[in-house]
Amino acid sequence: MDTAIIGVIGGSGLYAMDGLSDVKEVKITSPFGDPSDVITLGTFGGQRIAFLPRHGRGHRLTPSEVPYRANIFALKTLGVQWIVAVSACGSLREEFAPRDIVIPDQIYDHTKGRAGSFFGNGAVAHVSFADPFCSTLSGILYDAVKEAGGRVHKGGKYLTIEGPQFSSKAESNTYRQWGMDIIGMTNVPESRLAREAEICYATMAHVTDYDVWHQSAEPVTLPMVIANLNANVALAQKALAVVFNRLPATREQCACPTALKDAIVTDPARIPAKFKDDLRPITGKYLG
Repeated sequence: MDTAIIGVIGGSGLYAMDGLSDVKEVKITSPFGDPSDVITLGTFGGQRIAFLPRHGRGHRLTPSEVPYRANIFALKTLGVQWIVAVSACGSLREEFAPRDIVIPDQIYDHTKGRAGSFFGNGAVAHVSFADPFCSTLSGILYDAVKEAGGRVHKGGKYLTIEGPQFSSKAESNTYRQWGMDIIGMTNVPESRLAREAEICYATMAHVTDYDVWHQSAEPVTLPMVIANLNANVALAQKALAVVFNRLPATREQCACPTALKDAIVTDPARIPAKFKDDLRPITGKYLG
């Protein structure tokens, strides 16, 4: 069976990096439907890496249409323990300039009704999410971007909006008043699901614009976003190569691997057999 310890969720071109060998594609199904696309597996430095294009190849899926549960479930099925999420974001702070990279440490969910949990249908779990990003992986990612030559900021509050439209000026200025630092459309429910799946998750957020609050900058447009994101692809690949070589052999430094321990509140005897069967890759060690 194909396996991978590390997963990368981002653009479809990220796997075209130097040093990646033995590349193949795998198609995985899940109880939540198909993932965004086939998963590309490759070997780097002796480790197997899984690359998943969040919006599908050719960018076919809106942020609301991304099958987040299927994506995380598929990576968990492959044995993934670490996920680096690569995404575009707008800046809500002057010092976070376009083409900078932010490694956020907090998140605010401003989406509208996305399925944000693997639970339900007869089973309930309340997982701790006070610190939504893995501090161990985030620290490694910050150092990697810095070593790769990027201008990078450690920490920040990532506001996730529904999209697919960009913000109005009133919204953008309100988010700044709330104290948010960057704005994007995809880290929720991705980060929540990764936590339920007990996968360490961190984000490499590429600043593409100043949203629409900045008086001296042009309002955000799609060509602006794409141009700035593409300009950072080589940097992202270089940073990922560093991350792949720096990950510890075990995950004893954080609580991510035991996030579900003591979080499932439902009496196991009352949990439907179908739920146990469907969610076995995630809940099997607790529910059998």
